[in-house]
Amino acid sequence: MDEKCNDRKGRSEKGRKIMEYHYLRLANELERKIRSGQFRAGEKLPSLRSLRAQTGRSLSTVYQAYSELENRGVIDVRDKSGFYARPLLDKILPLPVGEKEIVRPHRPAINALSAMIQNLMTRPQMLPFGAAVPSPDLLPCKQLAAEIRSAAGKYTTGTCIGYGHPLGLPALRTEIGKRSVGFQGKGQEDEILITNGCMAAIDVCLRAVAKAGDIILVESPTFLCYLQLIEDLDMRALEIPVDPDSGLNLDLLAKALAEHDVRAALINANFHNPLGYVMDNDAKRRLVELMAAKQVPIIEDDIYGDLFFGETRPLPLKAFDREGLVLYCSSFTKCLVPDLRIGWTMPGRFREKVERLRFNVSIANPQLGQLAIASFLASGGYERHLRRLRNALKKQTSDYALSVARYFPAGTRISAPRGGLCLWVELDRSVDVLQLFHRALQREIAILPGTLCSGTDRYRHCLRLNCGYPLDERSEKGVETLGQLIGELIQGH
Repeated sequence: MDEKCNDRKGRSEKGRKIMEYHYLRLANELERKIRSGQFRAGEKLPSLRSLRAQTGRSLSTVYQAYSELENRGVIDVRDKSGFYARPLLDKILPLPVGEKEIVRPHRPAINALSAMIQNLMTRPQMLPFGAAVPSPDLLPCKQLAAEIRSAAGKYTTGTCIGYGHPLGLPALRTEIGKRSVGFQGKGQEDEILITNGCMAAIDVCLRAVAKAGDIILVESPTFLCYLQLIEDLDMRALEIPVDPDSGLNLDLLAKALAEHDVRAALINANFHNPLGYVMDNDAKRRLVELMAAKQVPIIEDDIYGDLFFGETRPLPLKAFDREGLVLYCSSFTKCLVPDLRIGWTMPGRFREKVERLRFNVSIANPQLGQLAIASFLASGGYERHLRRLRNALKKQTSDYALSVARYFPAGTRISAPRGGLCLWVELDRSVDVLQLFHRALQREIAILPGTLCSGTDRYRHCLRLNCGYPLDERSEKGVETLGQLIGELIQGH
């Protein structure tokens, strides 16, 4: 009897997996047709019955494929009308123009302004357009709470009372290693060091490879916390312009390496913050080779790597590293509960120094969050959660881009993110976004001024918009209000 029951269960599970394969395959095929222009934005797609007749798939499979496309933000479903192709992110508004020239190495001075802005925009009543964080409704809070309760049981027996492993919980490092297939070599699991979030990993890696006064290469625009860290360590930033679609200008990078004594680079090649681009593999390979030729370490921030909008996760720069010069950093902050602050680094040839510096700062990381996340990863829950999260973020980013196009003044330009959480919005150059920031605060709207994404005044007319929260009625009204305020600033110039 048990054998028959198990056999039926096995056939049922196999059937479920085959069905899932068919609907995902159909969804991917339809998305490719929409992206290639076979279905234009706003064009009606085949009905359920028509697509069933065309493909030979069941009505249930066709319906699940359309549901998947709706979750991805690729189609709209209209009551009693059918399914329609949505405008894609790279077709909604023109891309930002960006900058073309390298700025001489300089000491950033944004900490005071950044602290003021971040304190103001974290008020509870604010619309959260500023910080790059996902909505709690998109996170597996209940599942993680259950994992934490289970992990907390180890404290009743005294198992986790003492300091944890200095490199981090072995079970967590094993699970991270499993997810690093494709860029972590066999036998390199010991290279993984657990840290207190991604910025802690970047901090210790930067201190391991550079000292006060050194020149640190960064993309421009860049993540404000890189500049704050460079400022705190009394280093100098060398900003290299990026293309909003393809990333670092490698010719300008080679020129900068020839003219300046660059000691390290801080690079965000996958779903760059704030522009959202991903460099292609050939560009990544050339970038790593250019830096290796000069023996310049790359500190890679891959925190958004799991939040891709396409079909596959892009390779990090680490995958092209042959000399141990890429210090890879990431965390679960953007994908799971940010408060747990679990990050890690794979620092290549600098592992010994990074390990020592990290130990001197924190000795060990708290074990509770590590235990919970290790268990969640081992259960397979993380992968299931990621698929839902990626679909939601892709749809929300498209929703915000369409809303900006609807309400912002003519001439507005936006990025076309391939993943991540953010939109980069370029306004008329007459607009001072710091003024916009203060006016928006009075309407309980928080934004991140672009001036914080450079050590210069280059992006004073730009802003970063968080797309981590669904575009509900209040959020859409907030975007509309921002558009009105921008119009007033342009008229008053």
